[in-house]
Amino acid sequence: MEGHSVSGESRKNGWVEQKKQLTKVLKIAWPAVFESFFISLAGMIDVYMVSGLGSEAVASVGLTTQPKFLGLSLFFAMNVAIAAIVARRTGEKDKRRANETLAEAILLTILFGAVITVACVSLAGWLMEKCGSAPDTHDGAVIYFQIIMGGMIFNIISMVINAAQRGAGNTKIAMYTNTISSIVNIIGNYLLIGGHLGFPKLGIRGAALATVLGTVVGCTISVMSLFRKDSFLSIPYIIKEGLWKRFESVKIILKLSSSTFVEQILMRIGFMSTAVMAADMGTAAMAAHQVGMNALSLSFSFGDGMQAAAVALIGQSLGSKEPQEAKRHGMTCEKVALVMAVFMSMFYLFCGKWLFGLFFAEAHIVEIGARISRILIVIVLFQICQVVFTGALRGAGDVVYTMISSTISVTFVRTAVSYICCYIVGWGIYGIWMGIVADQFCRLMLSGIRFRNGKWMKIRI
Repeated sequence: MEGHSVSGESRKNGWVEQKKQLTKVLKIAWPAVFESFFISLAGMIDVYMVSGLGSEAVASVGLTTQPKFLGLSLFFAMNVAIAAIVARRTGEKDKRRANETLAEAILLTILFGAVITVACVSLAGWLMEKCGSAPDTHDGAVIYFQIIMGGMIFNIISMVINAAQRGAGNTKIAMYTNTISSIVNIIGNYLLIGGHLGFPKLGIRGAALATVLGTVVGCTISVMSLFRKDSFLSIPYIIKEGLWKRFESVKIILKLSSSTFVEQILMRIGFMSTAVMAADMGTAAMAAHQVGMNALSLSFSFGDGMQAAAVALIGQSLGSKEPQEAKRHGMTCEKVALVMAVFMSMFYLFCGKWLFGLFFAEAHIVEIGARISRILIVIVLFQICQVVFTGALRGAGDVVYTMISSTISVTFVRTAVSYICCYIVGWGIYGIWMGIVADQFCRLMLSGIRFRNGKWMKIRI
């Protein structure tokens, strides 16, 4: 009887510990999940509003997606590094070095941002041609791309501040910033695309201007968050201590960013390769593909939100010298992500055709979308789970491994399978989506194996 009592008490303690883990994860995760979901939903609403201009307009906006992300790739890489570093410093309770990291990151962002902005705006026409623009999509794509990249400085400053805040565990700040930014974007779309309430009817140009307006508002909110008296990350503190004059953290930022930057570039090459294949399938297929990619972004948002929680909790646990706690946080995030993946899979199973019907009146485009949604049912199960594993590894500083695994999966597996299924097997646009299935499955396997073997727990930042 005594043995049974001890066993029961042990199980009870285990359940209590698991409940504490889940509560801690959800407390940090829910604002990040909501934020990421709302950004993706706003992106879909953006495309929905543009779809009122015709399938050519949707395809035009779709052509700018990968070049835009290519231009932002350096900042995505820096943000991964900054979130990981700040999380580690938060765990170490080192406020000075955390703020030093943020100050130097903002300066680097402004410097690199100015150079990349000029390059992207100047080369817009050439980039759209290389991405497969057609006579009916080229001009619209160039206009849209030039405007959003011309105003990217506001976006990237907001991104770097939000990344640091997430690393410190302040996921609500990023949620407020991006939610309000997205709402402003949607309102701007209503006013400027179709010309309502006395505003000019600017079409695709109006959609781009609304996007920039949203980032300006978001940037303002992000900067203001650094003036709060209770904030771990603080501009007054940075100025008082003269941390913006120091460059001791630059080496660490660039070291962690470099591998992720190479990873981003190689991934973008893979993404752009499949985007060019999609454009080659014609305007109708490209338009359906773009909505499908927005739907994929919607499901990605759940994994991205859990990833933000994993980065913060794992980084802080490793900074506090608790590697096993870090691993438990990662597995808890993964379990929650799996539940979300199942729900999203069910959504695409029952509502896929309806979703595409919202965007297009043409029956043949809706049918293309319906078939894409059937493939999405499988993709999201792999996608959401791999995002959490990959984010956990990056948060621990295991960026070389994630670079190698992402390069294998996206640049080679995704591109090769897409080409074979699209052109050789003859599946057309659906072949590209089979390439996405192969990519997500490969990333899930590689990241999952690495996370479980625990080598990332020994990395020092």
